[in-house]
Parts: sequence; structure tokens; C-alpha cells
Amino acid sequence: MSFKSVSIICRDLVLIACLGIVPAHAQDGAQNGEWRFFGGDTGSTKYSPLDQIDKDNVADLQVAWRWRSVDGQFDLDRLTQEYPNLQVPNDVDTVQISGLKAAPLMVDGVLYISTPLSQAAAIDATTGETLWTYDPRSYASGIPIMMLGFSNRGLAYWSDGREARLVWGTGDAYLLAVDAETGEPRGDFGENGRVDLMVGIPRAKRDPPPINYSITSPPMIVGDVVVVGSAVSDQPSYKEQPPGHVRGFDVRTGELLWTFHTIPQPGEFGNETWEDGSWEYTGNTNVWTPMSADAELGYVYLPVATGTNDLYGVHRPGDNLFATSLVALEAATGKRVWHFQLVHHDLWDFDPPAAPNLIDITVDGRPIRAVAQVTKHGFVFVFDRVTGEPVWPIEERPVPASDIPGERASPTQPFPTKPPPFDRQDVTIDELIDFTPELRQEAIEILQAYRYGPLFTPPSLSGQGANTLNGTLMLLAGA
Repeated sequence: MSFKSVSIICRDLVLIACLGIVPAHAQDGAQNGEWRFFGGDTGSTKYSPLDQIDKDNVADLQVAWRWRSVDGQFDLDRLTQEYPNLQVPNDVDTVQISGLKAAPLMVDGVLYISTPLSQAAAIDATTGETLWTYDPRSYASGIPIMMLGFSNRGLAYWSDGREARLVWGTGDAYLLAVDAETGEPRGDFGENGRVDLMVGIPRAKRDPPPINYSITSPPMIVGDVVVVGSAVSDQPSYKEQPPGHVRGFDVRTGELLWTFHTIPQPGEFGNETWEDGSWEYTGNTNVWTPMSADAELGYVYLPVATGTNDLYGVHRPGDNLFATSLVALEAATGKRVWHFQLVHHDLWDFDPPAAPNLIDITVDGRPIRAVAQVTKHGFVFVFDRVTGEPVWPIEERPVPASDIPGERASPTQPFPTKPPPFDRQDVTIDELIDFTPELRQEAIEILQAYRYGPLFTPPSLSGQGANTLNGTLMLLAGA
């Protein structure tokens, strides 16, 4: 058993340039031709107003340089011999090292990027020259997140005008801070430039491997506070997992400033939605995606994932706040400002798959500072980002009950009235192929072996039902 070929981690980072193009002044989104945040700006608009490249000159673009991921320096077979924790378990064929998922930051002519193995690099944006690299050796701790593979989506940049830092989380759950100019760890941050994020998280572990608590997305920095989520596998067939509590750290010292319990503790708002004491052992409800923030308001917006297990909720009766929710916090204090649960007692893995977008809109002549959250079940939920009030009505509608023994599915679920769903949500015979009558009939026969129906048709046990069903078919948009 060994890692997949190193080629999957060494996708080229390509810069294309059009000669004679000069950056224009940006009006919205990413400013001044830079890209200081994972989503371009704190609102995750992923928008740049630069307009020099258009349909008339795009054909003139040329490759200016290529950069090969620093992960490519490793002989992975030798690495697994050096670090026994990286040995692949007998029941797994390979451990994936994902392609470059990170969105490079661009600040003052320098690109900053992280790699699947949690390394960081600074690259001259003009020449492609590597200015520095930093290897935290996070792979030495072993395989992260229940064999889902090595992955890292990027860094966070911070500057007070005198110094600049890069902050990110690693596959073995450390929060790192390095000098943006040199790549050297900041000795005044935590212990020699790192903070152990497993401290204070129940059931989080590195040893024995695999690691069950990790960081894959960049933190969000609001002012001097680093807001950090986590990645916790939601697929194990057991009920106990580390909880995905969200925390704020001082960007200068690494000091823990606050903790927001995504699974509320006794005495906290929402604890009663975890019935039968399930708050005590249930995990997940983590923020695995990037976050968004409104620096003027001082709010950070959390797209919170489902609780353990994503398709089975017998061990966690109740609505399960703040699982599968959008939550707004005061970044300075961690205090909850407002929340909206997108799915009650999630049984479908319908947690938010992306950072919410902060958008300014006008509805019926009224300007609204809004936040829009896309979901895996094809909805866009839109709220006033100051108050949390829905911009358009969201209706609680009846949905099918579960027939799994002990499962108490929510009798209703939220349905936005606007905008309409952006993807299919129901599984019906009408959606099957009809290339030929024979193929159509075969597709119908295959479909009949499963439970299917409208959105929120509950999961079923394989072999359950009069027709010996093989389970439930459902659609995921953007999972």
C-alpha cells in the first residue's frame, strides 16, 4: 500500500499575462488588483473589477511562468518509511493528497499559497520565483481526518501597517503564524509560532492515527482576531466525534479569546435541542468551509455543518442547533448575534458547502445589506446580515417522516420562497433517460430498487420495505 502518484499533488500554478495591460482602480470586490482573502474580500464575493482582459484580447494571453508545488519535492514512498504514522491502513487502498485547492493570495506583488501538506510558499507574482517556503512537517503526525486525505484551502493575511503575518491551520490541527516577508515563524505567537488547536476540544486526537480533527480552510481575520473552524469527518459509523466549536485567537499572541460552542453546552441557548443528553457525545457541527465577515459591523458569518452522523440521527434526537445553520457572531467576543437553521435534524448531509456571500441589494426600493448562503439541496437563503431577518419569506413546510427505528425526523423544514432553487431537488421517473425505450425501461427498473421522491425524502435502511429497497436516492447540489 502506498500513496497515489505524486503527480496528483503537483498541478502547475500558471500565471497568464497580456502584454501592455495596466491594472485599473478597483471599485468593488478585491481592491487595487490584489487578492488579500480566500474569497477576494471578506464578503467572499470572489469578484475583481479589473477589466483589461476581455473578449477582444483574451486570445493574446501567454503563459508568463509556471510554479511547481513544493509538495513535489517529497519522495512519498520514502516519507512513509520515515514516518510510520503515514502507513496506509490495511482496509484502505490509498490515501489521497489532493490537488492544489488553495486560492493564492496576492499582496504587494507577492503571491502566497498553501499546499495539501500544509506547507506555505511566497512567490514573486511577476517572475514566478519562489521567495521562501515553510514546512511545518504536519505530515509527521499521520493521516488526517479519517483517511479523507491531505488537503488545505489557503492562508489568511494580516497587517497592521508595520508588520505582516500569514496565519493558517494544518492537517494535524495547529494554528501557525509566520512573517509574511521571510516565512519565519513568529516566536511571539503561541509556542514558537504555533498553537495546538486540539487543546480544549473533547475527543480530538493525533495518536493513535488517523487524526480525527484537522484544519483545511483558511481562518478569517477580523481586526486582530483570528476566527478558526475545523474539519471533522462526518461519515464514521459511530456516534462520538470531536465537536467543531469555533474559536477566536489574538493574531499577535495566539491567545485564545473566546469559544463559540456550535453544540451548545448546558445553560447555553439551544442546548435543549440536543435531547437525551446527546450534546455530550455528539461531534461535528464544524465550520469546514471558509467563512465571511463584515469588518464594519465586526461580524463573522459561520456556515456550520451537520452533527455526527450526517445520515443517521437516532443518537442525536432534536433539532440540533447550531448544526446546518448560518450563524453570525461578534468577531471580537464570539457572542452570537443571530442564527438561522437551514435544516432541522439534518439526515441528508445538507450542510452549507461554501462561505456565504455578503451582498448589497435593493428590494422594493429598500437597500439591504444582505448575506446569501447557498446549500447542498439547491437553495439560496438570503438574510439581512445585520439583523438576520429573511429578505423574503421562508416557509416551514411538512416533509416525509422517517421509518428507521428510533429516528425522529423533523416534521417540517425551511423552504425559501425566493429565489427559486438553482438545481434539481426531487428524484422522479420523469428525470430518467429516454435515449431508447429499452434504456428507459432499464432505468425505471433500477430506480424501483430504491426509495426516491421529493426533497427531504428520508434515508432508509438497505433491504427495508416490502420491495426490499436498497436505500434512498437523493440529489446533492455542490457537495
